[in-house]
Amino acid sequence: MTKAPEELRSYRWFGGSRGEGLRAFSHRSRMRQLGILPEEHLGKPMIVILNTWSDLNPCHMHLRERAEQVKRGVLEAGGYPVELPVATLSEIFQKPTPMMYRNLLSMEAEELLRSYPADGAVLMGGCDKTTPALLMGAASAGIPAIYVTAGPMLRGNYRGQPVGSGTDLWKLWDDVKAGVAGDCELADLEGGIARSPGHCMTMGTASTMTSAAEALGMTLPGMASIPAVDSAHYRMAAASGRRIVDMVWEDLTPDKILTREAFEDAVATVLALGGSTNALIHLIAMAGRADVELTLDDFDAISRRVPWLANIKPGGTYLMEDFYYAGGLPALLGQLATVPGALHPERLTVSGRPFGENFSEKPVYDHDVIRSPDNPLAAEAGIAVLRGNLAPDGAVIKHMAADQRLLKHTGPAVVFDSYADLRRRINDPALNITPDSILVLRNAGPKGGPGMPEYGMLPIPDYLLAQGVRDMVRISDARMSGTSYGACVLHVAPEAFIGGPLALVRTGDQITLDVAARELSLNISEREVASRREQWQPPAPKFGRGYGSLYSEHITQANEGCDFGFLARRAPNPEPDAQLPPGGRIPARGAPRPPSPLAPGDPPVMGGLPVPPSPHTPIPPGPKGDNDVTRVRSPFPLAPQRPRHRGARASRHLRLRRRGRRHEDYPPLRPAGADAG
Repeated sequence: MTKAPEELRSYRWFGGSRGEGLRAFSHRSRMRQLGILPEEHLGKPMIVILNTWSDLNPCHMHLRERAEQVKRGVLEAGGYPVELPVATLSEIFQKPTPMMYRNLLSMEAEELLRSYPADGAVLMGGCDKTTPALLMGAASAGIPAIYVTAGPMLRGNYRGQPVGSGTDLWKLWDDVKAGVAGDCELADLEGGIARSPGHCMTMGTASTMTSAAEALGMTLPGMASIPAVDSAHYRMAAASGRRIVDMVWEDLTPDKILTREAFEDAVATVLALGGSTNALIHLIAMAGRADVELTLDDFDAISRRVPWLANIKPGGTYLMEDFYYAGGLPALLGQLATVPGALHPERLTVSGRPFGENFSEKPVYDHDVIRSPDNPLAAEAGIAVLRGNLAPDGAVIKHMAADQRLLKHTGPAVVFDSYADLRRRINDPALNITPDSILVLRNAGPKGGPGMPEYGMLPIPDYLLAQGVRDMVRISDARMSGTSYGACVLHVAPEAFIGGPLALVRTGDQITLDVAARELSLNISEREVASRREQWQPPAPKFGRGYGSLYSEHITQANEGCDFGFLARRAPNPEPDAQLPPGGRIPARGAPRPPSPLAPGDPPVMGGLPVPPSPHTPIPPGPKGDNDVTRVRSPFPLAPQRPRHRGARASRHLRLRRRGRRHEDYPPLRPAGADAG
């Protein structure tokens, strides 16, 4: 299916002629106020670039420049680009957690795309929550969209050794707390662990979710693995700009890409990568926006049949730069595709081609970084979903990153009612915490956190660190950073703040963790559970007004994706009251198109002039001196076009136009060979 120019959403704003309506005329006059000529944008797909750049997001500090490459690609393909800033969600600086604002960014993205004359969208993000937020918004908006990821930063360097975001920081911090490292070591790491633009270069949440976006089919092949500062990243940004214009004409919308099979492939990819536990929450929320049911049980079932293939920290040895040089995500998908039933190669992606073509015959250049299914790091992926009377709606553990001796363990609970309580008391010898104790943090979930902060890698007491203890069983209704590790049971649902079983645990209770059996149990009688529930009192709401109040009232639990209920439900959402085509309402999506008022064979008309039959009409080659680039003529010329000048005169013509001057206001250039004077 190919759209006609009058079917563009932007047509509803700008109309077909100057005299068509007051609102359309007003919109067009304001485009002139912006310095934009009619032939620059009318009849061309208007591509909105949603950019999460900001001065307080080092992961995205290069996206302002990358947006220029995207614009170049859009213009080359015959579209018109406009850039709109959106919330940046800086994982490093935003408190209490960017997770609290993921849904806000998704709402902003959806409503900007809905309320402006956007025919297609280029989404620019990368830092943890920006990927799911932008894709959720685009799925809800329903217009063609493509994702340009920020890319991982270069590997860190600490005293001549490569180090990875988060992962190696936690390790050195434990050494500091144990008294075996100090300020000099911290100073060296501080200046070397983050050396360039880009998101975390371990397989943390950022790399996990950008890889998931590529596996879903929402990026061009190979996008997610390219380091942020590599010249290939520039080229991919421009290619994405070119591709979105074609996607608009093809009407290739997210609902045709984000299918059940796409989400199954994204889950399999995340698990084969040894990816972040946060992906479970985000993918469930993203699937909900795409009207696809995805549950924790799907993750657990796929985890049992997919091997762990990517040898990347925190669970492995290498970093994302090494992964890119080894072949990147296309090479890993090529290996994963050899596992029967692991992927669905025939489904559609933003490239317009089947998913399988993205990785068919892609070579692996380093078989220690990207393993084959015959030589995996583990035969089963490293994330398990636990259930039991302590987590009736599920909990999650990344057991591949834990001390294996703790994967079947029973021990006494030491309970903390908040993160502040944990920080205050964790080193208190009176608690008698031993390596066999189970640390429990509650009221750190979606409502209790608030926002479900990354508190789940609970600190080990300093005196145990000094004894060499580096892992313990830790349980919480919080999340943890994708760069973290340890025997940390996360996302316990329902959370303690709303009366989940975690609220009833007391210090000294015996708790059993059995990963192989997928069990998480509180070892007390049902009678005792009922007695404690009768005594439990719900805590006061965290917020009395503002966004926090809206968040608290509508946020769902971790097993449901932590979306807002009113965003996740499927219900009609009409187009905005833009300038309508003459004589009627905007047809509903999927409704039959109204008959054309033109007689069969008549060319379409706009502004009283015939429109060229194709939106991609090539301009005939010019005289000697013209370049070989195929240019695109606007399908909607509103006035007779001046002859196109060639060579040096064309360049001068364009420079004068950029300065707001007309070429005719100046004397002609000297003929070639004339005296320079």
